[in-house]
Amino acid sequence: MALARDLHGLAALFLMPLIFIVLMSLALKDYYNPSLAALHYAVDSRDGGAPAQMLLTAWTRTHGTPQPLPGDWRTQLLSGKLKYVIVLQPGLSDALDMPSLPIAPHVQLLTEPGVDGNLFNALRAELMSTAGEVKGRLAFAVAGGPPPPPDASMAALVQAERFAPAGPRPTAVQQSVPAWLVFGMFFVVASMSSLFIQERASGTLGRLQGLGVSTGILLLSKGLPYLGVNAVQAALMLAAGVWLMPLLGGDALSLAGVHWGTLAIALAAISLAAVSLSLALACAVRTHAQAATVGPVANVLMAAVGGIMVPTFVMPVFMQKVAAWSPMNWGLEALLTVLLRGGGVAGVMPEVLRLIAFSAAMLALAALLFRRPAA
Repeated sequence: MALARDLHGLAALFLMPLIFIVLMSLALKDYYNPSLAALHYAVDSRDGGAPAQMLLTAWTRTHGTPQPLPGDWRTQLLSGKLKYVIVLQPGLSDALDMPSLPIAPHVQLLTEPGVDGNLFNALRAELMSTAGEVKGRLAFAVAGGPPPPPDASMAALVQAERFAPAGPRPTAVQQSVPAWLVFGMFFVVASMSSLFIQERASGTLGRLQGLGVSTGILLLSKGLPYLGVNAVQAALMLAAGVWLMPLLGGDALSLAGVHWGTLAIALAAISLAAVSLSLALACAVRTHAQAATVGPVANVLMAAVGGIMVPTFVMPVFMQKVAAWSPMNWGLEALLTVLLRGGGVAGVMPEVLRLIAFSAAMLALAALLFRRPAA
């Protein structure tokens, strides 16, 4: 009944993770599959030789025609209007024509200050590869061998893909939905803490204890409704990823090849851990001010450390080791194993067992805190 009266709290539980899923999926849409050809760039060609022009032609074939080089291109580069500028320095043609490898730079790649590090490295690597192919074509010509076809490329030699034979292609949605679903499940702590404060202030908890209701039954009666809330929340978030995101211009969440039983086990373990932690924190706080700060702050910290806000693969090694101790990270890894890697029960069992052990510890702590006398 108390949960049904807290309509604003319920709305926040459902809307907050949904908003995060939509915003983060759209914002990171090109992060996992960046399009280098869509970047605005210009070329400052200071070498008019044929080899330098071959390099420029090969680059424009995959990245599109460059914008005319403006007179204030340095200012536009600093402001982000130009994403990058390629400067072909004098002597580039001679360096490409020489039979030996270059020992000095003749091509400059200048990017705007805010460009992503991964994108910067991708541009640099592709520019090096393109220059290497031009040098190879010139070497073929000098050796008198047959010229390679115009569409020939060293890129054809290597096939690169993210290995997920039983799962879908990694996208921002496949990453964002599990992450913010876990965060939303753990966010029940704010609503549950407020509920405990209200019932303690009104004397409801005291009367129930006076009637002989055991601590276990009292905690169970508070936790079970939130397990149901988390189940509905999970269904809505998955549905939003499947049907809502394509309508907003994002990628659709793919559930192809998902082991539904494994997904249910992972979600149940995450929900149990979230509710158990919420019970422990709700039993620990004594005022509305504490309820409004302790739980949300703890959730944000666990999310920041556990790979919800920042993917663990971009963290330094030390932070990755710290993330491995976050319950949110266990839940996220379990969902990624199911939704992204096509894993089964055996694949998620290590994380599920950690979540169950964490739940047991939090329930024991909640019972201990619930029995303590009021301050």
